[in-house]
Amino acid sequence: MELRVFGIAVASVVALFWAGSGTQRERALLTGDLAGGAPELVRAREAEAAARPDDPSATRALAQAYLDALQPGLALALLEAHPASLRGESSDARMRHLYARALLDQGRNDEALAVEASVVASCAPLAEGAPPSPGCDALLLTAAVRRAGILRELVALGVEDTRAHPEISLIAYQNATHEARVTTP
Repeated sequence: MELRVFGIAVASVVALFWAGSGTQRERALLTGDLAGGAPELVRAREAEAAARPDDPSATRALAQAYLDALQPGLALALLEAHPASLRGESSDARMRHLYARALLDQGRNDEALAVEASVVASCAPLAEGAPPSPGCDALLLTAAVRRAGILRELVALGVEDTRAHPEISLIAYQNATHEARVTTP
């Protein structure tokens, strides 16, 4: 009798595992819970980028929408699929700045620092009045200098993933953004 009860119990457990291992219904990659309106915005940007695949501004807008929807992997895949906009003399500084953000959000701080340093270097002539590379303006230069400083601190403290180490990331942020003012009489 005990063997029969044991056999029925084992068969029941196996049947439950078998029933639970089947395919499940499809689920949306982006839900409205992450960021307000993110799925609709991403859909609109995807349609725009699909309609104009050679337009870097549409690609940049879609990558930004992916980052806003907390999907840095999708943004990286999109930006890396357009290598001409990231490398070479004709590369767009705004696109590289966005690429650095995607790398940062993906936990690749070393690579993000190198890309952000290239953005700062290509936009630095703007501060001296010389013509900068394509896509540079004063706002981008300021944002790139600030992010490069924060990334330098993160790399110096050995932080790869800022979400995995929020306390050390906060220290790096404070170190990079701390200002001291000296006044002389």
